[in-house]
Amino acid sequence: MIILSALSTALNAQEIVTDRPDQTESSITIPDKSFQMELGFGSGNYYNERLSLLPTALFRFGLTEYFELRFVEQLAGFTNMASEQDFGLSDIELGAKIQVLKKEGINTEIAFISHVVIPSGSSELTNKYFGTVNKLAISHGLNSFLDLGYNFGYNYFGTGNGDLTYTAAIGAGILEKLGLYFETFGEYSDFRELTSNLDSGITYLIEDNVQLDFSLGTGLNRKMNYFSFGFSWNIKCNHYKNTKL
Repeated sequence: MIILSALSTALNAQEIVTDRPDQTESSITIPDKSFQMELGFGSGNYYNERLSLLPTALFRFGLTEYFELRFVEQLAGFTNMASEQDFGLSDIELGAKIQVLKKEGINTEIAFISHVVIPSGSSELTNKYFGTVNKLAISHGLNSFLDLGYNFGYNYFGTGNGDLTYTAAIGAGILEKLGLYFETFGEYSDFRELTSNLDSGITYLIEDNVQLDFSLGTGLNRKMNYFSFGFSWNIKCNHYKNTKL
């Protein structure tokens, strides 16, 4: 995702770069020897079901300047048209992000993200098969306060042909601690059906390493809408290496 509050020159000193709230994954890895949690809460309508996330969680650990480990899990609830409800944990995702291009003097950064999906969720929510989620994340600094980011990806969940995915987002640093983005995203499901969506949101820095966010989205060629709010926190692990319990 693009972290929009990092786009303006006034925000270059902040320590947190998140992969939420938009669908476009950032082309930046988190700092070396730091731990970052990104929690989101939200609800939405998808076709004839209502989905609630309480929460969705991404945990990231920076092993080096250009490599991070990732863990994804969410507590989800589904309600269908007959008011039947399923509630439980989704399948765990384990993965990594590798930054493959980051150089001073150019306005382009590139990272590769890959997750393995483990069929570990509740019986009503698991996909029952191992899968994989993969993305190439690219971003360009347009000027001192505008940034363009986009992803291309391929997901496979054990059946069918898999899905091609895309995202594109443009963001701006509005005030010293406030960012705004607009985005389009979608997928070519099973190489048969193309879906397209729009969303927008804001980010707000409480501290250089603590961020709040809010977003809204809607479908362009399908019945879909959602809202989400979240909290992200980056912790430098070396701050606590000498701490005695």
